[in-house]
Amino acid sequence: MEILNNIWMAISTPNEGLLNFLSIPLTFIENFLIMYLFVAILNINSNKNQKYTYIVLMSIVALSTKYILQNPFNVFFNYFVMILLIFVVFKISLLKSIISAISSVAVFSLLGFLVLNPYLTLLNLSSEQLMVIPIYRFGYLCIMYFFVIILIIFLKNRNIKLTILDDIDNKNKYIIFINFALGILALIVQSFITFYYLDKLPVVMTFLSFISLLAYFSISIFSLTRVMKLTLTTKKLQSTEEYNNTLRILHDNVRGFKHDFDNIVTTIGGYVRTNDMEGLKKYYVQLEDDCQRVNNLYILNPEIVNNDGIYNLLTKKYHEAEEKDIKVNITFLLDLSTLNMKIYEFARILGILLDNAIEASSECEEKIINLTFRNNTKSNRQLIIVENTYLDKNIDTEKIFEKGISGKEHHTGLGLWEVRKLIKKSNNINLFTSKNDKYFSQQLEIYY
Repeated sequence: MEILNNIWMAISTPNEGLLNFLSIPLTFIENFLIMYLFVAILNINSNKNQKYTYIVLMSIVALSTKYILQNPFNVFFNYFVMILLIFVVFKISLLKSIISAISSVAVFSLLGFLVLNPYLTLLNLSSEQLMVIPIYRFGYLCIMYFFVIILIIFLKNRNIKLTILDDIDNKNKYIIFINFALGILALIVQSFITFYYLDKLPVVMTFLSFISLLAYFSISIFSLTRVMKLTLTTKKLQSTEEYNNTLRILHDNVRGFKHDFDNIVTTIGGYVRTNDMEGLKKYYVQLEDDCQRVNNLYILNPEIVNNDGIYNLLTKKYHEAEEKDIKVNITFLLDLSTLNMKIYEFARILGILLDNAIEASSECEEKIINLTFRNNTKSNRQLIIVENTYLDKNIDTEKIFEKGISGKEHHTGLGLWEVRKLIKKSNNINLFTSKNDKYFSQQLEIYY
């Protein structure tokens, strides 16, 4: 009985030592929940090693700064480290790392507002008692963690993800960041004011504060949704414009074939009647080139190339190649909606490879680019192969990826260096470079 009394006294009276001990597992739990929140909200691809690394490092930092820095400076420092760790461990953009930290902190703060005042009022506690008495502190955190877990389960079951950052331009990204940053700053200030003056605020005022902050973030998210819709609509309009241009060219080619059909058949008949097979072969090769051009224009269809950004990129590069009299052969057997990498990074890599292929093949007597998109199910990978004719047969397939190395006059040599940087950021992407007597080849491999 005496032992139980001692335990009760330890947890129901001010006990700094017990609170310090409890802070260790609670810090790990809190960072675990924060990590699952931003991974779920922003649809961040991650493995177990990345998750464990983040939880352990962030928890160590949080526990250390608790004793090194004074409140609230330790909180701001922890937020800075949190952003840095997300950026380094999960290998995502800095802006997305900042939004990850802001969104998860906002959720915890809003839930803290919602729970704190009713909890203190119900138990007739002061904020000081909450901070120094273990049982009350532990109870409050358990309730808050419970609501966070419910929210995470809800997000996963409803598959609610904030993927807007992957689809909008940099200008709108920074507007979003500023909006969230101002919101989180207001949230932090409000948190400290509410906490230190909580015993002087009625429950109604705390509830109104929570509602106002919730309304702010709800309106912000609604605004982001509208921005996303506007961005997608703009992209679709650009795709429609490109497609209309492609259809016009395709229509002109079909009309040309129809107009020349009798002449084509008559010419073939002449070769057959005279048994001139060599002449027929040469004529067929020339005819095949025109047929391939029509086939390429048919492939350049937003229903086949089912991503507006990549469709616009391909049509633009195709027309650039045509203007330089480069023969482009396209094979497209890939569903881009299943692409196992970020579209933004994929577009950057593809654009650089196509620019290099156009530049190199334009210098050749035989100007050819072969472009292949396909899914290799046996090896669990998606393949994008860019082949082009080239002049410099002594080109070093390793040296070209070094910074500042370029075989082209007045070029910085940063293209392939940037490609290698992007590939190194991901553990499921590889670029295999090869050459033979006719073609220089870049094979992008995306594993899933």
